[in-house]
Amino acid sequence: MKLCSFEESGRASFGLVVDDGIVDLGKRFTEPTLRDFLANEGPRRAAALAAEPADFAFGDIVFAPVIPNPDKIICVGLNYHDHIAETGRNETAKPVLFARYAGSQVGHGQPLVKPLESDMFDYEGELAVIIGKPGRRIPEARALEHVAGYACYNDGSVRDWQKHTHQFMPGKTFAGTGAFGPWMVTADEIPDPAELHLTTRLNGAVVQDTDLSLLITPIPGLIAYCSTILPLLPGDVIVSGTPGGVGARRTPPLWMRHGDVCEVEVPGIGILSNPVTAEA
Repeated sequence: MKLCSFEESGRASFGLVVDDGIVDLGKRFTEPTLRDFLANEGPRRAAALAAEPADFAFGDIVFAPVIPNPDKIICVGLNYHDHIAETGRNETAKPVLFARYAGSQVGHGQPLVKPLESDMFDYEGELAVIIGKPGRRIPEARALEHVAGYACYNDGSVRDWQKHTHQFMPGKTFAGTGAFGPWMVTADEIPDPAELHLTTRLNGAVVQDTDLSLLITPIPGLIAYCSTILPLLPGDVIVSGTPGGVGARRTPPLWMRHGDVCEVEVPGIGILSNPVTAEA
């Protein structure tokens, strides 16, 4: 099952993705957002509507970030050996974590924004994990029971601002630099995320290509570690890390420019596609 957040005629809602469009769950249930819906066994309730006709064609709606209002977005850095190698950094014993803010994200099809202050706008294709069942100090062996679903993510990075200090945050939270979508696929369709494959393309050319089995800290370990720090809540997002091939480490560097199109694809989930626009 695929679930998304969207806007239609200026109204924010969430829906079930079917072959020919979107079944508007916001009209059928009382929860105001997909985050709230997940907290109330939403996927089970939505399954009963799988045969409903679409309320809107894809062209009638604007995709929002899958979870527009998460309590937290926890991003993971340096979680593939090839990315560590290209950065010249040392592997750490524990996951490298940093935060993103909800306001820095856009949905599928919406422009990624290269800010005025930088020409070093980089792509980072990643798998996003959406939490469905709350928990604290979740054991790795039970971690996947807490997952509502998975989505594609582009952790767009403003590299010179990222390097201002040893903290990543400035380069990771410029407005409109991250993309999240196009939808989430519920966890029942993906029993083992380690079997997924991720590809990033810039203007059709493959720039990143990896198996999720190559994550240094796999998804269950990330959930266990993050939930030790503070409780994970429905709608929380863990962005699991990017593989090697980022633009900053190429010779010459490969930056996202105005007019480019960046795609992050995970077969079994979908393709997150975003044009790039330079801030005026």
